Amino acid sequence: MIKTYIAAFSLLFLTVGLSAQEKKLSKEEAVRLTLENNFGIQVAGNQVKIADNNQGILNSGYLPSLTGTAGANYNDLNSSTAYPDQFNTDGTPREDLEIDHAESQSFNGGLNLNYTLFDGLGRLYNYKRLKEQYQLTELQARETIENTLLQLFSIYFEVARLTENENVLKQALEISTDRITRAEYSFEYGQNTKLDILNAQVDVTNDSINLLNTKQQLANTKRDLNVVVNQSLSENFQVDTIVRFVPRLQLDELIGQAKENNVTILQTERNLAINEYDIKVNRSGYLPTIGLTGSYGWNLNQSAPNSFLPGQVIPGSNRTSLTLGLGASLTWNLFDGGRTTTLVKNSKIAYENQELQQEQVAIEVDRDILNALASYENRLTVYQIQEQNVLTNQNNFERSKEQFQLGRITSIEFRQAQINLLNAQTNKNLAKYDAKLAELQLLQLTGQLLNVEF
Repeated sequence: MIKTYIAAFSLLFLTVGLSAQEKKLSKEEAVRLTLENNFGIQVAGNQVKIADNNQGILNSGYLPSLTGTAGANYNDLNSSTAYPDQFNTDGTPREDLEIDHAESQSFNGGLNLNYTLFDGLGRLYNYKRLKEQYQLTELQARETIENTLLQLFSIYFEVARLTENENVLKQALEISTDRITRAEYSFEYGQNTKLDILNAQVDVTNDSINLLNTKQQLANTKRDLNVVVNQSLSENFQVDTIVRFVPRLQLDELIGQAKENNVTILQTERNLAINEYDIKVNRSGYLPTIGLTGSYGWNLNQSAPNSFLPGQVIPGSNRTSLTLGLGASLTWNLFDGGRTTTLVKNSKIAYENQELQQEQVAIEVDRDILNALASYENRLTVYQIQEQNVLTNQNNFERSKEQFQLGRITSIEFRQAQINLLNAQTNKNLAKYDAKLAELQLLQLTGQLLNVEF
């Protein structure tokens, strides 16, 4: 029986030993891969490129429009002209006049130029509005990056937690396996009963199952991380389990600058500026539009021969013409049925709504920061308590181990001390990464998530 448990134990350690040779995926490398490869971030980057194109001079309406036209026509004429009851001077009947394949062609080409000189300043304000829209899109992309990084670290730290739990469970399995050996020897020398061997075997079974389940969870979570960083799902790696917290003085300074850096507040400011330009664009409908036009044309007509005078064929001719035209126009929509007035009123209401939303967002961000700070402080305190709890349970376990080897406590009491230590260690791991995630959420609210070391 003992050989069976040792074989199972050795197989688990062989798997763990192979995983120890996996490459190390640092936090910095994970962030780099995410920024370069994550699908959501790439989509957000393309949206920024579209907004950049929209804010360019080619989409501003300030450039003139130039159109070219060209055309060609071809005719082939066959005609026969009869002169009944008509005679030549010598008294003979007048012959019919035949014109075969009288070809005529016409060609034309032209350029038309149109330029809006003044449109009530609507073009200017729309151009500025597109500039604001570009900045808003950049902020939206930044928000996507921040949310993606939070998702990255929630999974990264879960991998780290499961990795540490795996090591803890591996140690627990080693202790339980060693108990079987001791129980077997003690039984052979009559120092204990078969019950101690059975208890040890049950504990090895439970520890083996817990370790296998943790390894499976770890493998699944690694695949989740591979999806975020957009690399092969079969990619295997080890993560950094060291956690560093931002100093409290630096954290307080960042919280004080939150209103200037929070991405949600900045987006409301951009939306407010966009709505302000909407009002000005709609007001431009009250003013006239002044435009300039220019045209240049070329025409070539090649006419066919025809019968014009009795008994005579007039040969065809070629006619070429060039035309140049310049013009100006003024259009003033004196009354459009109230459409412009309605647009202006509605845009003003939309601006007022955006102001209200800006105030609401400011209050909500203040609330979220206070909640996040309280959560961070609480989780950090829990982590510090759990660290001390591990030391206490470690000391208790070492003493229990000594007492168990001396035969002063039962295997059940020893197992309970071992379970208490195991729970303390796994609870400490959970508290550590919960505290770090709470810190990152707080940093996102302060607008500094992308500006600190992870």
